[in-house]
Amino acid sequence: MKFSLQKGSRSRFFAAIVAVIMLIFVARLFYLQVIKNSYYTKLSDDEQVKRLSIPAKRGLIYALDGSNPVPLAMNQTVYTVFVDPQSVGVKNRSKVVDTIKKIAGGNAKSNLDKLVADTSSRYQVVATNITKTQAQKLKSANLSGVGFQEGTKRVYPEGSLASQILGFVNSDGDGQYGVEQKLNSELKGKNGLLQSVTDVSDVPLTIGGNNIQKSAQNGKNVVLTVDRNVQSETEQALEEGVKSSGATDASVLVMNPNNGKIWAMANYPNYDVSNYQNTTDISAFSNKVISLGFEPASVLKTYVMAAGLNEGTITPNTTYNNTDSVVIDGDTIKNASLGHTGTLTMQDVLDWSLNTGSIFAAERFGNSTSTLDSKAISTMYQYFHDRFGLGQLTGIELAGESAGDVISPKEQEGNAIRYANMSFGQGLDVTMLQVASGFCSIINGGTYYKPTVVDGTVDDSGNLSENATKVLRKNVVSQSVSDQIITMLQKARASASFLTASDKKNYTIGGKTGTAQAIVDGKYVMNQTVGTYLGFGGTTTPEYVIMVRVAAPGKNLQGGPDGNPIFVKISNFMINYLKLQPKE
Repeated sequence: MKFSLQKGSRSRFFAAIVAVIMLIFVARLFYLQVIKNSYYTKLSDDEQVKRLSIPAKRGLIYALDGSNPVPLAMNQTVYTVFVDPQSVGVKNRSKVVDTIKKIAGGNAKSNLDKLVADTSSRYQVVATNITKTQAQKLKSANLSGVGFQEGTKRVYPEGSLASQILGFVNSDGDGQYGVEQKLNSELKGKNGLLQSVTDVSDVPLTIGGNNIQKSAQNGKNVVLTVDRNVQSETEQALEEGVKSSGATDASVLVMNPNNGKIWAMANYPNYDVSNYQNTTDISAFSNKVISLGFEPASVLKTYVMAAGLNEGTITPNTTYNNTDSVVIDGDTIKNASLGHTGTLTMQDVLDWSLNTGSIFAAERFGNSTSTLDSKAISTMYQYFHDRFGLGQLTGIELAGESAGDVISPKEQEGNAIRYANMSFGQGLDVTMLQVASGFCSIINGGTYYKPTVVDGTVDDSGNLSENATKVLRKNVVSQSVSDQIITMLQKARASASFLTASDKKNYTIGGKTGTAQAIVDGKYVMNQTVGTYLGFGGTTTPEYVIMVRVAAPGKNLQGGPDGNPIFVKISNFMINYLKLQPKE
């Protein structure tokens, strides 16, 4: 049997086949261009679009040398080496790996071989923090698929100076401790972005909607209130003092009582911030001036006297009968300095540092002059916590600040025995910065300035923009009370000749000692005390405040013989450095 196509059927057959083929092409194009568009666009971008982060330069940190900013934290130019494994190629891998290892040394990644062989990626960091010389050697090797990105590494030219104020920058580029951590976001800035479409030779094309260049925003250059000369002298005086006294843990704070600016802040032991990774005891990173809560002892008798004078419940000449002990809610509290019994004044209380006298002054805040009633306790809390700032964060620009704790009268433990102990500086948990800042408000006429270590910022041209002084509270005490306290503290210091023997003469210098029983494992011990000295100096009015704390396990250290020598050395330096003139 013989078959044949009818006339015209051959052309219709071929037309049908062509139509089917065209439908297949259309369907395939629809699938590729519409359904799989995002997939192939990504493949294209991965092949042609290069994205690089443009690192921002970290802001510098300056101290002051008089009125001139000097750098304490700087940036050194370093380079990051990266590779495009697809551009390196299989034949060149060994050469690339060997050359980078040889030149970059310990700065090369430990898994360098795997990174170079990872062809699923177009960007792999293979070495970091190489020097300019190393980068030039690698460039001269003409390695295919190898690129460089300029960056910075933090360096500290002054070594250990102000290390616990500064903190440091870790390997990830983030600040740790001190100013570096507290102001990390301001110092770090914001990285930029470079995105470009390239040809097959990785040459950027000048056209294309995918091209992006976003400039990096460099971090701010911060100027500290810290004076490098005062800081250096303070650290030296502290080191000499601890060697003389046998202290193993000590701190000093020097500040301006008339604006809250910190001139110096030092701790012993400290560490070399430029080689922080070699520090074996990480507790050295902590700034105990702001982070350590402790009992400052009799330096707070100044607080009680100031509050009493301000309330009008005592005067410097108010008297009481001292029997060397007093009973509060069944507990007997004794004086540390015994034998000064009989009728004594409030000035005598400061001179001899009598606990019973501080309790007497505190009792007079209340409705009864023979007990610490609820009114007396409430008034004392209002002065200590609300006015003088004890037990509150100051907001200083340093990481790691502790709030401490001053027990409120509303709490069960905020009772008479607690507040009796607080009147002579025990039974509360406060920092040196809190104590010194409150003290400044007492002796400067009654203004509580926010303590600060940041003076302002400086631009790339060296122009300094100072921050405004911040007043947190006014009328903490009256000017009259401030004047009386200054006189009382001068007399208290002069009452012990060993304190004033090395003072510069004809200046206004006063202060108060403090010696507190140490707490070990939650209990007071008899064989260990913490010594504190808090004082001021100036021509006719206080121009600087210095607070010293010294301690050591198993040692009875005191504010007078152990803390005062450090105070004197710094005080005499400050008089010379500030060019203060003696009284006529």
